[in-house]
Amino acid sequence: MDADLDTLATALYVEADDLLKAYPEHVPTRPRIGIMPRISDAELITLAVMGRCAKCSRICPANPATTNGCAGLDRR
Repeated sequence: MDADLDTLATALYVEADDLLKAYPEHVPTRPRIGIMPRISDAELITLAVMGRCAKCSRICPANPATTNGCAGLDRR
């Protein structure tokens, strides 16, 4: 299996897009006026998750669960 970063990002995007289509009640409403978004919600989710993964692996590559900076990834 080829596990590179592009493949991970693509798989994450497809999964997020499928979930947003399957559960439209979780998609935020958009105002009718104003600037139209240039990226989709699935693209935004993908960028956010990939950015967090990149930050975590740069801070604590050995064990993200026990090193300061990555502990509490499940918190908001």
